[in-house]
Amino acid sequence: MAAQAFHQGQAALAGGDAARAERLFADALRALPDHPQLLAARAAALQRMGRAEEAAALLRRAATLRPGDAALPAQLGGVLADSGDLAGAEEALRHACSLAPTAAAGWYNLGKLLQMQARIEDSVAPLERALELDPALESAYFLLGEALMMLGRSADSAAQYRRLLAVSPRSGHAWWGLANLKAVRFDAADVAALERLAGDPALPLDEAIGARFALGKALEDVGRHPDAYAAYVAANAFARRRFRWNPTAFRAWVERAVEASARADAAPLDPRLGEEVIFIVGMPRSASTLTEQILAAHPEVEGGSELADLGAVIGEESRRRGRPFPEWTAEATAADWHRLGTRYLERTAGWRARRSRFTDKNPTNWMLTGAIRAMLPGARIVDCRRDAVETCWSCFRQVFWAGHDYSYDFDHLADYRQSYLRAMRHWSDARTGSVHEQSYEALLEDPEGRTRALLEACGLPFDPACLRFFEAERSVRTASAAQVREPLRRDTARAPRYGNLLDPLREALSRHGTME
Repeated sequence: MAAQAFHQGQAALAGGDAARAERLFADALRALPDHPQLLAARAAALQRMGRAEEAAALLRRAATLRPGDAALPAQLGGVLADSGDLAGAEEALRHACSLAPTAAAGWYNLGKLLQMQARIEDSVAPLERALELDPALESAYFLLGEALMMLGRSADSAAQYRRLLAVSPRSGHAWWGLANLKAVRFDAADVAALERLAGDPALPLDEAIGARFALGKALEDVGRHPDAYAAYVAANAFARRRFRWNPTAFRAWVERAVEASARADAAPLDPRLGEEVIFIVGMPRSASTLTEQILAAHPEVEGGSELADLGAVIGEESRRRGRPFPEWTAEATAADWHRLGTRYLERTAGWRARRSRFTDKNPTNWMLTGAIRAMLPGARIVDCRRDAVETCWSCFRQVFWAGHDYSYDFDHLADYRQSYLRAMRHWSDARTGSVHEQSYEALLEDPEGRTRALLEACGLPFDPACLRFFEAERSVRTASAAQVREPLRRDTARAPRYGNLLDPLREALSRHGTME
């Protein structure tokens, strides 16, 4: 009976029905309450349901019953990482590595977790160990290449992607990793190889997407801009097979979020809660990484990069209430918002270990500006702006893989930008001074003046180190890692190189009234 329930539970979990799987595993455990495999299976179902605490308790119990099984602390590490307990997750994964020191997957997972904690330098050794144990572990090459990019070691990063290509010549991911190293240029031989690979009909979808976008970058690097434009248009059309976007539904959701923020804008229990945080929001490719680099050069500020904690806290509350955000905001009290703000600060406490302030640069947080102000009324918000054509063309040339499905179509980009601008106008007007607009073009014209204004808006005293942001020693976890390690340059605009070819993008932005 227990075996039958276990197998049915496995099938339900594989089919995406975690709730049914959890019930079946619980039934099996009534017959065999101390079976480690059943405990681990039920923990997997509970994790899918967002019940991380219960899942962790089951896994700890299973580990006491089978202390030599490395799979149990490895699974516990994943559960704790999902719940935001990164220190606990690291302890569990290190224990898994000690139990199975020759298992490449354990070292890989440890390296991945350390990257999640922005301990990029620490992540290098476990990833290198994983590749020593399994030179065919493709994902480890990619993660190691990303780590080296974040550390500013572009040549070493490129070498990792080239090694991956030696192991797997048809890896579109490796080619995209090279393309994402903006400081590394492709040559004619790379163009020829990418043209062959991009045209391979047998290439898996994600590999083909990576190869096609890399081809656009390669053609751009060798000066074939009309061909590069055509390649990017084709790559984005191809990518829409994977990335689906409903502009009407998104526009309606943003409108509901804006309306809900008016109801959430009640007097907070503690107006200073969150004054440690500087949120940096805006569209991707709008110089938000540069803004963070300037702030992180300040002796009082730690650069957190693109944190997932705000969305995770909102998600936890949505699951608790059984309703998605922003539907439950009308019922949220000042005490509820205070509790959520405190939870966010608990999850992000590690970013204040060295310095008193930190940045959260997740660009999609602009959608949660109303929630930020209700949860963390003392937080500062910086809204990054850049020329509309430059921003959208830069997005169109980028593979985001997750979170930006609008970016593969000119009309969708323009529509998304319209929703973003309307929402930020509302939130800027609703409370004077709560949102500081940071213009990239204005920064180029007056670096010191705009840097001083930025620091003042964030409640920071001026420090000349912020003008030498490119000297700041920190990892940078975005595609702009190489650029922000250089002084400001005026020759970074790419749209002029394409001239009238970008008229379809300009027309889309004009139709949506978002050329500002």
